[in-house]
Amino acid sequence: MSIASGVQLLPEVEAFLNRDSLPAFVGGKPFPAASGATVATIDPGSGNKLADIHDLDASEIDRAVDIANQAFPAWSALSVDERSKILLRLADAVEKHKPIIAQIEALDAGKIEAQAQGDVQNFVDTLRYFVKLSGKVETRTKLDAPGHDAWTYKQPWGACAFIFPWNFPFLLIGWGISPALAAGNTVVIKPAEDTSLSAIYLAELAKEAGVPDGVINVVTGRGATAGAALTNNTKIKRMSFTGSPEVGQLVGETCGRNLVPVKLELGGKGAAVVFDDVDVKATAEALVGAITFHSGQVCCDATRWMIHEKIYDEFVGYCVDLMKNVRVGHPLDPNSQMGPVVNPKQCTRVLSYLEKGQAEGAECLVGGGQAAVDGFKGNYIQPALLSGTLNNVAAREEIFGPVAYLVKFSTEAEAIEMVNDTDYGLANSVWTKDMERAARVAESMTAGNSWINAHNVFAHGVPYGGVNKSGMGGGVLSVETLMDYYRSTSVVRPLA
Repeated sequence: MSIASGVQLLPEVEAFLNRDSLPAFVGGKPFPAASGATVATIDPGSGNKLADIHDLDASEIDRAVDIANQAFPAWSALSVDERSKILLRLADAVEKHKPIIAQIEALDAGKIEAQAQGDVQNFVDTLRYFVKLSGKVETRTKLDAPGHDAWTYKQPWGACAFIFPWNFPFLLIGWGISPALAAGNTVVIKPAEDTSLSAIYLAELAKEAGVPDGVINVVTGRGATAGAALTNNTKIKRMSFTGSPEVGQLVGETCGRNLVPVKLELGGKGAAVVFDDVDVKATAEALVGAITFHSGQVCCDATRWMIHEKIYDEFVGYCVDLMKNVRVGHPLDPNSQMGPVVNPKQCTRVLSYLEKGQAEGAECLVGGGQAAVDGFKGNYIQPALLSGTLNNVAAREEIFGPVAYLVKFSTEAEAIEMVNDTDYGLANSVWTKDMERAARVAESMTAGNSWINAHNVFAHGVPYGGVNKSGMGGGVLSVETLMDYYRSTSVVRPLA
């Protein structure tokens, strides 16, 4: 298997990718498609094939759900301590194999290798966080009901289904399945067809770490078939989908019809409001770093920058210089600062928004267009800055690439109005030295998350979720997330 000259793979990664094909992993063993159908997964940094994953049909997805449900009684019957020991062994195993998983993730998702290592560590930290939290949950809560002996009892749901996107494959698996497993549920994971490799590796590693068969299951294949089959399965007890609002609406509609509780983590069109009292250079560096991180393929990114008119020109000057010097390259090149977008379709999408935005009157301040990387024919794009009015298509629709849109503002009220003039509501940030103003603006922005003097901040213990077109059904990373994976039963005994 050849990626490209000059790219050095770890022996374990090379052995993993050199298999004839990579089947799904269900019930503690490989789970191949009976038809033999496969889908090629491609290195977005070189355009070369990495591996073939199996393309499961609807009946095979249904069988995987049945296996997860069959494993549920024994898994949920374990004490919290017994489950915790098993899950902590898995966390330790993932941490031990971090270089291997990170390299697989970097190749599969086009993610800078150092960033991929951070994602793997985030998985480990998230699993440990929810394991620790599960030990503090009171499953029985006494109720104040005069004339009755009453309480509620919390217990896991059963087999929970997860559909994950291609931008943060491994990290998001950690965010999704950790609370479900810690609460005593079993899981069926459907990774994106473009980025299934780290999920398959995780399932195999879980087997080695002693996770009981059927507790962690990975099904692979196309979203339109395998993903749809998982969503339509009436035996799942909870559904979690992370992806586009358009697909999220279809998932939500199906789950509503089946009366399956659903959590939707969808897209965004985040804003950064920069006041005139900031350190202009440092703020420019932070926001350019945010929009170029993972090539802008971050749902909560700040893609609309509202800059105070007094510092607008100075701020733009710094940003232009920074953008020009971003080193675009292969994810495994240690000198690369920004890698490719995930596939040719996404590359075309980003470039088309640049064209449509300028056709509607936006000015391209810097960048745009495809980037040339010596020795590689990947999906590389130059990071870009556009400016103009907010009624521009590039300012209103989610691009999911390294493109920011700048606009001036003069007053606090004007900035807040600009921020909230969107159908989305995931995450925004405010940048100022005035902490009273920072808090005031942060609370006035319509979104699930507001950050102060930073962007893309994910602390364990702080709820993270969206509103409006950005999602519904709860968030991630907090006590509330863990409680989503318990169902409640009321028990009542009349005393008279």
